[in-house]
Amino acid sequence: MSQETVTNRVQERKSKPKWLRVKLPTGKKYTELRSLVDKYSLNTICVSGSCPNMGECWGEGTATFMILGNICTRSCGFCGVKTGRPENVDWDEPEKVARSIKLMKIKHAVLTSVDRDDLKDMGSIMWAETVKAVRRMNPETTMETLIPDFQGIEQHLNRILEVTPEVISHNIETVRRLTREVRIQAKYDRSLGVLKYLKEQGQRRTKSGIMLGLGETREEVIETLHDLKNANVDIITIGQYLQPSKKHLPVEQFVTPDQFKEYEAIGLDLGFRHVESSALVRSSYKAQKHIN
Repeated sequence: MSQETVTNRVQERKSKPKWLRVKLPTGKKYTELRSLVDKYSLNTICVSGSCPNMGECWGEGTATFMILGNICTRSCGFCGVKTGRPENVDWDEPEKVARSIKLMKIKHAVLTSVDRDDLKDMGSIMWAETVKAVRRMNPETTMETLIPDFQGIEQHLNRILEVTPEVISHNIETVRRLTREVRIQAKYDRSLGVLKYLKEQGQRRTKSGIMLGLGETREEVIETLHDLKNANVDIITIGQYLQPSKKHLPVEQFVTPDQFKEYEAIGLDLGFRHVESSALVRSSYKAQKHIN
């Protein structure tokens, strides 16, 4: 790599385009929820992940909760979650999450987790127990489960299907060519297989997401959209990758708003039920709309 290329990358990281600038979250609902999160030390990926849409989502009664700890067994090049040896499973976590949702008066909850390849069930039992606890304590709250691939093992996927969340989501994250670099232990076709299996088993709404700006081409993005449609995915989110730290993969390009609009139009033409496509879109952005 030439010195000029290195310099350009450093400059790119320092100066984000204007369409990536966000206002600080405000509003009565946001202030109330932030106060509850701080008072009771509630664990949301919205806060720990510094999501740019936190104010907007919280204002609409949507929040994302991460279960199974905060240490992942995988080391994806894009992800800011710590990698290492996870702590023991906290079997009180389902009740804690359900109580948090009740305290925050969440209308639509998104559940996600780290990968737990260290566990025999890969965390799928905890996933199912958490959904059931949320249902018991918050019968009016709808749910999306943003799940790992569980290595494609149907027994683990069936546990999620059996508790019938309104939406089951699994992110493919990037195009086929970049998967080995971006999602080191994951496999492109395995993710497609997971999404296809969920739909074949009768899941009403399936969802996936792609990050742009990692060096993919327009043709590769369109190919990925076709692959996801062939897997019968209903909902797609497309957003801009932002580098969590200098240790993570660099941003290769900032995708323009016009390009995001084009991908949205292509997705809708392909027949997806819903497409969220813009620079600040994240997996759970406007998630409450995806159950309809």
